[in-house]
Amino acid sequence: MKKLILLTASCASIVAAMPAWAQESAEDETGGVQDIVVTATRQATNLQDTPIAITAVTSDTLEERGLKSTADLSQAVPNATFRRVQGAFGPGVSAFIRGIGQADTSLGSEPSVAYYVDDVYYPLLLGSNFDLLDLDHIEVLRGPQGTLFGRNSLAGAVNIVSKAPSLTEASAYVQATMGSYNRIDIRAGFNVPLTPNLGLSVSGVSKKRDGYQRMLDFRCDMERKGTSALSGRLPYSSAINTSANNFKADDCTVGRLGGEDVRAIRGSLRWEPVDNVSLTLIGDYTRDRSENPADKLLVVTGPGGANLQTQANYFGVTYDSRFVTGDPFTTYASYTDPVGAGVVIPLTTTGGESFWNGRANRGGASFSPVTRLDNWGVSAKLVVGLTDDIDLTAIAGYRKMTEDHAFDIDGSPLTLEHTLLNIGESYKNIEIRLSGKSDLIDWVAGGFYFEGDGFTHAITYSPQSAFFKIQNIKYTPLSKAVFANVTIKPLDGLGIVAGGRYSDDEKDVDFSNVLDTNPILDLTKGDTAFKIKPAATRFDWKLGVNYAFSNDLMVYASASTGARLPGYNTRPQQPSQVVSFGSDETLAYELGIKADLFDRKLRLNLAGFYTDYKSRYTNTTGAEINMIAGAARPGTCVIVPLPAGGPGATTCRTTPYNAATDGAQNPAAGIGVLSIPRTYFINTPGKVKGFEIEMEARPIDGLAINAAVGFAKFDSPDLKLPTRANDRLAGLPEWNGTIGIQYMLDAPQLGGTVTPRLDWFYTGDIKPSAARNTYNQPAYSLFNSRLTYHHEEHDVSVALGVTNLFDKRYYYNFFIYQDIGFPNVNGQPGTPRQWFVELSKKF
Repeated sequence: MKKLILLTASCASIVAAMPAWAQESAEDETGGVQDIVVTATRQATNLQDTPIAITAVTSDTLEERGLKSTADLSQAVPNATFRRVQGAFGPGVSAFIRGIGQADTSLGSEPSVAYYVDDVYYPLLLGSNFDLLDLDHIEVLRGPQGTLFGRNSLAGAVNIVSKAPSLTEASAYVQATMGSYNRIDIRAGFNVPLTPNLGLSVSGVSKKRDGYQRMLDFRCDMERKGTSALSGRLPYSSAINTSANNFKADDCTVGRLGGEDVRAIRGSLRWEPVDNVSLTLIGDYTRDRSENPADKLLVVTGPGGANLQTQANYFGVTYDSRFVTGDPFTTYASYTDPVGAGVVIPLTTTGGESFWNGRANRGGASFSPVTRLDNWGVSAKLVVGLTDDIDLTAIAGYRKMTEDHAFDIDGSPLTLEHTLLNIGESYKNIEIRLSGKSDLIDWVAGGFYFEGDGFTHAITYSPQSAFFKIQNIKYTPLSKAVFANVTIKPLDGLGIVAGGRYSDDEKDVDFSNVLDTNPILDLTKGDTAFKIKPAATRFDWKLGVNYAFSNDLMVYASASTGARLPGYNTRPQQPSQVVSFGSDETLAYELGIKADLFDRKLRLNLAGFYTDYKSRYTNTTGAEINMIAGAARPGTCVIVPLPAGGPGATTCRTTPYNAATDGAQNPAAGIGVLSIPRTYFINTPGKVKGFEIEMEARPIDGLAINAAVGFAKFDSPDLKLPTRANDRLAGLPEWNGTIGIQYMLDAPQLGGTVTPRLDWFYTGDIKPSAARNTYNQPAYSLFNSRLTYHHEEHDVSVALGVTNLFDKRYYYNFFIYQDIGFPNVNGQPGTPRQWFVELSKKF
């Protein structure tokens, strides 16, 4: 962390050596930091005149830093964590701002960061890894943004703004990238003014890259290493690897994880029939067939339950470290049950519930580690200038998303638990706003309507918990809101902000999760079915004041509220686990400074915040007695109470039940019963405090420096429970930061410029588990480099780049499955060093 602070201070010191302080109004802005127009207040304003903590990233900045999707935003935004989620959660992006967020992509879980794409609300984390195609800029607003962005903007909002078609100039571009792991990316687009008041733009992208993690055939790899005895009777993952006296495979790779295969297209039509009317129609489609993220079995923490041991015995192996490859970029995951379909494995002498009972769908199950996502949408935005100072804006959008994904929970050739999901949602939303500006007051008022229709169809194939369950869920969310925001300017430079939003939200849920052994729904035999309607009506508000000492220096302070909608346990495995919980609610205070200094050679934005997390529903994991197990089915669990008082919580031992040492079976005491994982929800209010510093400098022509650092400290009574090993939020760093520097050199002999660039990204240490410190992720630094040649006359650029320049080994996250009763710990390894060559041409 000292390096982060020292480097930030060093960059500031370099800039501070410049000779003159900022004038009140810089007349010559050549070579200085440029203005960015944002719409965070639902009106077009200069970033530096907007009294909100915003990181605005332009398309040029994204290009310079090599950021291609929303999952890359952590490398540009302090106090924010955006990353592709672990494979169990499908093709989504976890989103956290200032320590608040959500990683679960289930339709039943509400996010804490609201996405808006060209003013249209996107309600899901699933499918939110948007390619930044034909983008003008991205605005990341710290939360809460409960008044103007509303629904689920508890942590903040991400506002993605595309380029509008030009009505006066035709243009086009094409960009091709080749790189490591057979990477081939093609991006292209064009803009055509069809008439003096009608313009069309179309853009598309194709991205293809092999995965950086290899899936290995376990038996083949053991034979290749000369340790074939360790494979027991486990079959080959691929018959082509079958060895003989004249053949032994030298590469046991049967698949890959972490690859990318995405196609997307976007079209926009802009019509301005008269000066005061503008209509923009947008359509887009994304097809994603990417591999699951890389996932690695890191540690086997015990032999697992009776079924896992029975399965291991069947193949003459032990569930132990033989399934840990030792290389972060290889895995023995097979996504296949090696037990054949219809096979019966009888109960063993150690007891246990037999999963393989001869049923046709027990055994032989094989799932694909490739995502199948289709996401398309259309929208319309109408802006009418009613007067010179008052505008009417109407926005309507429709989107449909469907996706399939599967997951192997442990990454071994045995079957601990597999999941297969088919998820979809269609929705429509409408927003109407009136806005106006005058010397005394700026104001906006409007209404919002959102309606969705979603479904989840899933299979949980779980030998560990001794069941095969089929889940069907239907969701119909409905949201209505009205809002208003005013900025009163009684004195020159002074602004007083007040805003409010009344919202009414509900979500009808029809849930069923049934065992394959029950011919009809039977809640007494392990099936789960219920209908529920999480709902909330609330009023959110904001008050603020800002004062501009000059055109280049503003201070502001604000207080605001926000909320995340109520929810329920999205993965109950039996009726005792059906539970709902209320809304998360916050009250946040923010104090900030925005300054353009040294004749606009330096931009410095600082913000400090304190968030009172008044209502915070968190989950506590454990296990409980399987209600269908009965007293005659011994297992490995003993009941212990949760610190927060969750009834029926259990803790699982690592050895099977033994009547001689454990005594008689006693379900009431948790002795000699089968257990299954479960989640309890408790309200654990907290406080978050921290700061962000963002700096951009252009001290001399051609030189550009950017730096940012963020710190967020979470404090909650929940973090001080005796059972917690960490007084930190699980999965999040307290510190993150970035520094980048580039210098554009004139190269007249080459007919253009040469620009080298270096970026450094810092992520503080991460505590992935609240219950243990064994698998913490140390802080790490990543470096990216890029060298770009641009030919001025032909507007052609060639770039050579390297990401993770020093080939740092790190993990995006760890999944401590032992916290929920499984005998394993997995990790999602970060990408190794990769190179690329990029050729682009503008017309």
